[in-house]
Order: sequence, then C-alpha cells, then structure tokens
Amino acid sequence: MTYDDKELFNQAMEDVRPLKQRASVVYLAAKSAPPQRPAPARPSQENFLITELFAPQPCDTPLYFKQDGIQQELIDKLGHGKYLIEARLNITRMPVMRARALLFEFMERVTQEECRTLLIIHGRGPSDDSHANRVRSFVARWLTQFVQVQAYCCAQPAHGGAGACYVALRKSARARGENRERHARRLR
Repeated sequence: MTYDDKELFNQAMEDVRPLKQRASVVYLAAKSAPPQRPAPARPSQENFLITELFAPQPCDTPLYFKQDGIQQELIDKLGHGKYLIEARLNITRMPVMRARALLFEFMERVTQEECRTLLIIHGRGPSDDSHANRVRSFVARWLTQFVQVQAYCCAQPAHGGAGACYVALRKSARARGENRERHARRLR
C-alpha cells in the first residue's frame, strides 16, 4: 500500500463509527405471562463448572443429551424448534473462561425466572481443535452439570444449526404445583 492509497483510505473512512457491541444475552418476555413480583435476592452460588482440558467433541458429532426418564417426544419437539424460546445466550468468539462465567450467570437467572426453553449460541469451528469447537465441547459438558437441564440438542439452521443448541429445563416447584392443581380440578 502506497502513501497515496493509505491517505485515500483514511479520507474515505474518517466519518465511519464502530458498530455497537451486540448483546450476548437476550431475554424474551412470555406473551401471556401474569405480572410477577421480583424474586427475593439470593446470594449467588460459586461457579462449579469444570475448567480442565479434555478431548473436544468432533465437529461432525451433533450435540445431544437426555436425562434418564425424559421422553423421546420432548427431544424430537425440541430438536425441531417447536418450543417457544424464552431466553438466549450468545457466547460466540469468547474466551473459554468468559463463556463459562456467562453461562453460569445465565443459568442462575433463567432458573430464577422459571424459563423452560433456552437457545445457547456457542459457534462451531472448521476443525476439531479450533477455538469455537473447544467452546462448543465445553458447553456440552457444562450443561450436563446443571441439575435443572433435562435435555439439549442441536438447533435448527434458522437458529444457528450446529453452532447453537436448544436446552430444555425442568419445571420449577411452583409450576409443578400449578400443574398438579390444574389436573386435579380436571379430574373432579
């Protein structure tokens, strides 16, 4: 690049402003949710997610996890994107430790807000040893450490495909009680 080229480039770019940083966490409000009182402040737990290195999952292996007792129909619907996504987390291009901290905070918050279906966008690299695939492998391992995670699987292409996953969380104790009450009324 000559001096004249550089000068022309600088003149053309002098009014350009950097784009604002995209939010990495997006919470979607439920359409017909009744107004709720704010949850009482709880001291946050210590981040228990593992940090040691391990063999990453191959790029061509889709992410998949299902706890014992979970029906296959839930996984099928989840994988086809049939559930309303209540919260999203985008951790693409983040260092592993930052992704770990964000995922832990995100899971604490969605548990308090009683969300059921999540979308986690983690990215996917071109090779097994790429950074994006390491984050993807860690996310798969971290999600299994949360008691409230019932299942997860790859997202639909419109939501990120193999670079994202849908996560199904178990119902809160309050939601289970409401369900029991509703079914008991129906049987009377």
